[in-house]
Amino acid sequence: MVEPVGNHYVVARSVYSEKLFDEEHEKLHRYHKTFWDHLKLYFRCSPQRIKKIVLGLLPIASWLPAYRFKEWILSDIVSGINTGLVSVLQGLAFALLVNIPPGYGLYAAFFPVLVYFIFGTSRHISVGPFPVLSLMVGGAVVRLVPDDFSENGTLVNISKIDEERVMVAASVTFLAGIFQLLLGILQFGFIVIYLSQSLISGFTTAAAIHVVVSQLKFMFQLTVPGFNKPFGIIYTLESVFSQITKTNIADLVTSLIVLLIVFVVKEVNDRYKAKLPTPIPIELLVTVLAALISYFAKFEEKFNVAVVGKLEEGFQSPVAPDINVFQRCIGDSISIAIVGFAVGFSVAKVYSIKHDYPLDGNQELIAFGLGNIVGGSFKGFASSTALSRSGVQESTGGKTQIAGIISAIIVLIVILAIGFLLQPLQKSVLASLALGNLKGMLMQFKEIGVLWRKDKYDCAIWVVTFLAAVFLGLDIGLATAVAFQLLTVVFRSQFPSCTVLANVGRSDIYKNRKDYTDIYEPEGVKIFRCSSPIFFANVEFFQEKLITAVGFSPLRVLRKRNKALRKIRKMLKKGDLQVTPVCLICMANHTQESDEELDNNRIEELDQPTDLTDLPVQIDWNADLPPNISVPRVDIHSVVLDFSAVSFLDVSAMRILQKTLKEFVRIDIDIYIVAAHEGFVDKLERSAFFDEEIKPSMFFLTIHDAVLHILLKKDIASSPKLKPTEEKGSNNHCVINTSGGLRSRENTV
Repeated sequence: MVEPVGNHYVVARSVYSEKLFDEEHEKLHRYHKTFWDHLKLYFRCSPQRIKKIVLGLLPIASWLPAYRFKEWILSDIVSGINTGLVSVLQGLAFALLVNIPPGYGLYAAFFPVLVYFIFGTSRHISVGPFPVLSLMVGGAVVRLVPDDFSENGTLVNISKIDEERVMVAASVTFLAGIFQLLLGILQFGFIVIYLSQSLISGFTTAAAIHVVVSQLKFMFQLTVPGFNKPFGIIYTLESVFSQITKTNIADLVTSLIVLLIVFVVKEVNDRYKAKLPTPIPIELLVTVLAALISYFAKFEEKFNVAVVGKLEEGFQSPVAPDINVFQRCIGDSISIAIVGFAVGFSVAKVYSIKHDYPLDGNQELIAFGLGNIVGGSFKGFASSTALSRSGVQESTGGKTQIAGIISAIIVLIVILAIGFLLQPLQKSVLASLALGNLKGMLMQFKEIGVLWRKDKYDCAIWVVTFLAAVFLGLDIGLATAVAFQLLTVVFRSQFPSCTVLANVGRSDIYKNRKDYTDIYEPEGVKIFRCSSPIFFANVEFFQEKLITAVGFSPLRVLRKRNKALRKIRKMLKKGDLQVTPVCLICMANHTQESDEELDNNRIEELDQPTDLTDLPVQIDWNADLPPNISVPRVDIHSVVLDFSAVSFLDVSAMRILQKTLKEFVRIDIDIYIVAAHEGFVDKLERSAFFDEEIKPSMFFLTIHDAVLHILLKKDIASSPKLKPTEEKGSNNHCVINTSGGLRSRENTV
């Protein structure tokens, strides 16, 4: 019964152990589905299930019939045009990161959008090239097809190298798409949970640094070979600065001017986004202006600047991937598949929460996978989504993926009709545009201070991920980061927070005794909490902390007592001890016998329960013993283990926990386990955890139930405020008053 009294409440109920509560409230024994039950349910066939599967695999069939044409079409068209223009420029710019001709970036900005329109579940993300993925693909490309230099340091066989690199990029993308598709079919969408926000932030920041370094050769127009190996960024910088005197000043000045303009206008867009009807399309304006100036001023002829050159008109025939590339790029493809999905799903999740619609991680894997397979077949490179491009699509009013189709039409127009207008555009301008999109990533350095204040482990994950990805490369860096992140989880669970609790405010609330002054600890009772699952890696740490909390080792006390009993029996047999009603009196001179002599090669007997049945007197181990017998004093009679945060025990932990609990029981200390999760006791019963010493009756609902049970059982007369006083009626009903301590209806506690 709960009686509300103002901002207090009064609860009147019995003191419950787990067993008593289940008996009184008739706990149901539920049937838990087996693996085969889940398998049968998964493969069952019904019209409703078929419809659900079809709608799941083809999300377009769900949202397109419900499309509000009159309300949304204009917004989607405006959003699609803006997004398409950005996609064109980013496709050209990010192709430089892949180390292939810029025109192939348009294919990467076109085909994945069509596939995602049919299979994707997000309404707002813009699918296409992403700088991190482009750089990862570029790393594989450079490793498999390195630059071919002549004796005087100039590149040769450029067209052949470009052709081979395009094939490698397409094959790596195709294989990454296969991995994503398989993960989606096998329902592995949960894999993204192993990439924490701190890891993704540190990784993308490191990728931004790699992007900056990789674009220096276009900004300075230098011939820099690719170094896709650990510490490759150092070798790249060394190559750049060793050739710094060969810099093309026209490209450098153009790059700096474009970069300055882009950064300033993007800052204006961010600062005044609430007042601007649409963000200023600075990339488009800069591109058009730079192409016009380059064309009319004849920059290529006068200053020998590197330009985009002729773009392929139309589409090339689809090609089969190169199997030899598959064998050499499995690791790269797996990394690209996971990072692409993690980034895309993270961005999609932001917009799904903002606009309140569901998102299916497994279907997203399928959509991204099919997009990369189709894109790779048409010589595109890996796609995901970029936050900046998706931001344009959403902020300009995009409602559905109709905006994505419109953006693809814009890209299509460039591919088929007006691509030639971009021929005089300098590559240094594209490099600056690529760098201009990195502002958000580079600003993530601010997170280090925030994470340090919030969580040191997350901060360490960010820093280690960043350093590993920068110096070891993105592929090895990602593997290192995931391993370190999992190591921190193991470290946190291997060394969990273990605390001793005390009653606060004479109520039913128990907190860390170090945090409060108004606390009460029942005499002879220790309340111990472990805030982690207990398993093979941390069970010994749990055992050590428990021993530290109670102040003694129960095994050592047990062995000392059994050794003392051997001495007592031996002295009684010799007549060296006299039995009195009060105590044992030593009649002989003090003699010291070695433990080795007493053990008599029977050390295992010392771990057994003490047997006092053959002695003529009951021994009080805390009383004065004969001078030559020393046993550690134990002032505790009960230990309460709070398992509210212990979600599971493995077999190793069960074995050691059982052994530890038996050691306490054998030295006459009562053990109580409280707040165990549902099914915890059932699992222990199935594992034969209980016996004559360890019984299910030790489990109680709450700490307070266990403490009240202990107080009533032990009748602690030395405590003036918590003294059981028997009256008429039942003796196990108590009232908990949160403002005035503990009292009882039949007993005052």
